[in-house]
Amino acid sequence: MVEAFNKLIAVVAKLRDPESGCPWDLKQTHSSLIPYVLEEAHELIDAIRYSSDQHLAEELGDLLLQVVLHAQIAKERDAFDLEQVINSISAKLVRRHPHVFNPEVPALSWEEIKAEERKVRGETKVGLAAELQRKIRSQPAMAAAMLISKKAAAAGFEWPDLDGVWAKVEEELQELKEALGSGNKKHSQEELGDLLFTLVNLGRWCELNPEEALDGTNQRFLDRFARVEAALGGELKERSSVELEKQWQQAKAEIKALNPPV
Repeated sequence: MVEAFNKLIAVVAKLRDPESGCPWDLKQTHSSLIPYVLEEAHELIDAIRYSSDQHLAEELGDLLLQVVLHAQIAKERDAFDLEQVINSISAKLVRRHPHVFNPEVPALSWEEIKAEERKVRGETKVGLAAELQRKIRSQPAMAAAMLISKKAAAAGFEWPDLDGVWAKVEEELQELKEALGSGNKKHSQEELGDLLFTLVNLGRWCELNPEEALDGTNQRFLDRFARVEAALGGELKERSSVELEKQWQQAKAEIKALNPPV
């Protein structure tokens, strides 16, 4: 394994060689690679959910390439290298699981460990809002909403029961209806966001993952839509809403028959 890893490092270094490297690789920077990191991460998620182990292994390799490439770029500007990256994450794993690597050490909470790390680094404790602002900067909105929801609840900012969550959903839905009725697009956008955030909270309360739920809905919609298209020969614009709804319900029934609820 070490030999294979060293070979990958050498290949990436060769691609970045100023004399004989690849022009595309040579012009890349940390910033220019951001879209590719995101793309590879999403393709890895897709492989985990829908593909074979072979495809999963390929996508893990593509994501690993991004890590090695970033480390190589950093090494070229004398910032850090891949060895430092590896040593850093190894040390962090040991530090954050003291009871695993030293059974004599009492188990600490995740927050206690991170607080101790901040103390060692000489950092002053910041408020939860400021901490979350930093953490969500580059996250997709739904993932950020779930993180905010979890952290706020852990800090005590929480409904007393599920009925309170449902009441908030109904309140936000009514406010969205009113905003849409007013014709104020900016206000409507804000109210739509409030409703979505509350639904994320509802998912958290019910131990449901909103991201996976929406991904499943996307796939079910496309499966049904493909059947409607096939049934109508791909021509939908001239069809009546009654006919489209009939075909939609038929598609739902067919898929349900193939995949009955467990």
